[in-house]
Amino acid sequence: MAKNILEMKVCDEDKLFRDDQLGTVLFDIAQLQPGERVCKNFELNEEKDELLEVAFTLEQMPDIPEDLVTNGVLLSRQLGCLKVEVDGRTKKKKRGKQHCTFTVKGSYEDTQNVVLDSRTKNAAPVPIGFHYAKYCFPQMKVEIAKKRSFCFSPKGIRDSLRLPLLHIPEGHTVQIANKKQCDIFVTAGNCWKDLDIRLGFDLSPEEQDFIWKRKKYVAAGLKNVLQLEEDLQDDEVPIVAVMTTAGGVRSMTAMLGSLLGLQKLNLLDCITYLAGLSGTTWTMIKLYGDAYWSQKDLEGPINEIRKHVMKNKLCCFSGERLKYYEKEIRQRHLEGHKLSFADLWGLILESMFYDEANPNKLSDQQKAVNMGQNPLPVYLALNVKDRYSTVDFKEWVEFTPYEVGFLKYGGFIKAEDFGSEFFMGRVMKKIPESRLTFIQGMWSNIYSQSVLDALYLADCSDDFWHRWTRDRMVDIDEESPHSLPQRPFVQPTWLFIPGGTLSDVLRDVVTLRPVLSHYHNFMKGLQLNNKYLENDRFCIWKDTVIDSVPNQLSNEAEYLELVDTAFFINTSCPPLLRPERKVDVILHLNYSGGSQTLPLDLSVKYYAEQGIPFPKVELTEKDRQHLKECYVFDEAESPKAPILVYMPLVCDTFQKYKAPGVERSPDEMKEGQADVHSTVFSPFATGMLQYSEANFNKMVNLTNYNILNNKDLILQALRTAIERKKQQKKQCSSSS
Repeated sequence: MAKNILEMKVCDEDKLFRDDQLGTVLFDIAQLQPGERVCKNFELNEEKDELLEVAFTLEQMPDIPEDLVTNGVLLSRQLGCLKVEVDGRTKKKKRGKQHCTFTVKGSYEDTQNVVLDSRTKNAAPVPIGFHYAKYCFPQMKVEIAKKRSFCFSPKGIRDSLRLPLLHIPEGHTVQIANKKQCDIFVTAGNCWKDLDIRLGFDLSPEEQDFIWKRKKYVAAGLKNVLQLEEDLQDDEVPIVAVMTTAGGVRSMTAMLGSLLGLQKLNLLDCITYLAGLSGTTWTMIKLYGDAYWSQKDLEGPINEIRKHVMKNKLCCFSGERLKYYEKEIRQRHLEGHKLSFADLWGLILESMFYDEANPNKLSDQQKAVNMGQNPLPVYLALNVKDRYSTVDFKEWVEFTPYEVGFLKYGGFIKAEDFGSEFFMGRVMKKIPESRLTFIQGMWSNIYSQSVLDALYLADCSDDFWHRWTRDRMVDIDEESPHSLPQRPFVQPTWLFIPGGTLSDVLRDVVTLRPVLSHYHNFMKGLQLNNKYLENDRFCIWKDTVIDSVPNQLSNEAEYLELVDTAFFINTSCPPLLRPERKVDVILHLNYSGGSQTLPLDLSVKYYAEQGIPFPKVELTEKDRQHLKECYVFDEAESPKAPILVYMPLVCDTFQKYKAPGVERSPDEMKEGQADVHSTVFSPFATGMLQYSEANFNKMVNLTNYNILNNKDLILQALRTAIERKKQQKKQCSSSS
């Protein structure tokens, strides 16, 4: 059963100007019983003694069997199809045009128009179609209007009717209009198309198959690295993940050095997941263009990327490149994608780091993981909402070569379907899959930060801005003894009080995001389950100010509005913390500028608020003043928390040693000086898109060294994870 919230907007009565909205009452009709008349008083303003009195009667509708699919959060209903034909061939030729407007509210098509004129006299009937939730008692509104041929008639003659679609026998054609101008025929039927969305929080069958295959590599790799005497059983193999942070070319370059270090330690085969966002997605896209990249020497990709990082980026704006951008943007528009500046940014990034167009798509990366030969790449973005700060509204969206989906809703689609038009979980219009060139423009959209997001990252007080940028939300449930008893899944009654004119203007300014990436919403048309707020998987990621207002959540939106994750928290960790992935060890590679602990601090705070198992992170003030190269955090309140290996971007012993245990000569000391702390004047600043060869090599060597120099800590974390797995196995055996 779907969740139904009645919205009642209350406005003042103004005879001279437009009526101002005083507030919106949100009432859960699950409080009502069929056949009963209930009177409710909603307090709008206690000081002015303003009450809204409403009488409710919930009618009992016919109980019609319906095929529903739900995961406890999202709900897909049975889809009906309606074919409408407008025939004007047999009618006498008339002067002017005949306009027919057909509307089915809540359908995929919503409103469609048919225009008949003298040219349609001998034409075949004009067919149109509608797709709608069959048992939501839909109606089709038909309006027939004629435009007169003389200019002094701004309004046409209009006839209208409403047709309840459930009254049309399935498979039968019914004539609903026999006007002098045209005949209208409708045919109703079922749409038996299978769901193209996967409703469920479990891992996809493809990812489960990948994990099974990857465990063979991981088990062999761990036995070799840890010098184990016996082979690991499948249930003893830990899931190890690497997560990275954003930082433009700095993070792109630093990630190469880290992976090189892991390869030298023979640890790449021990990793199951590799997560990235923003700048590190540039590295991942490059690497996963080769189906066996982790099995080959990484010096090859490093040399290739070095060449592009060193080149002058002005070449990206040559006349030839601008013509190429125009052609690609035009083609993207013709394919049916909604355009944004982020698409152009993706093309510019392609010119920065490639010699020619990159034809690869996200689904193409399946070739690099289908045999379990590489870690599974996981990319991350945020879905946001207009006029809300990222703190107030954000939803994690993950991308893998297999699927794209929401952590919170448990709705996932095939990677190749991302960007297509959906309704009620079915593909309505297939749009060609975007090249990774355009997707990377969204993943690393540096133009999507609002003023309020910047203040949040600067650790400014939110209280002042929340007073001006949030609607007041007041619980106005009656407390009288005659009120109906509340059931667990029934929501309280809320009153939303909008801000005034000044508040609206200020909110528009500070929440404005210059550039958003818009993609067709694959959850469009889906409804929310009546008990969605009780679902434990939804509650893990329930962190927006309007989660209890189902009419305003993302399943109602036409488009997803996707931004760079780094403008909330600079982390790619959330997908790794899905309970279904059961990650045992996370190698946290931090490449952010400025404070090295801020992304981790914000993450720890967020996970604590959400109740997500995560290890205790305790850093002394001395540590924060002078960070070490590596920390291992393995204590947690929950046994489900992973072990965290935290590696900040610091230049510590690298200044004195060019390799673990190998001191620098006096002539080599300069090569160990890397200014990774300054965010503006450093050659590694986030805004720097071009590095010298020396600086590129210095960053790669630094992160490579930090991995190699902390081999013992990393290996100890892996040993601990294996011991935990064996201990859990013993406990399961003894309990059974």
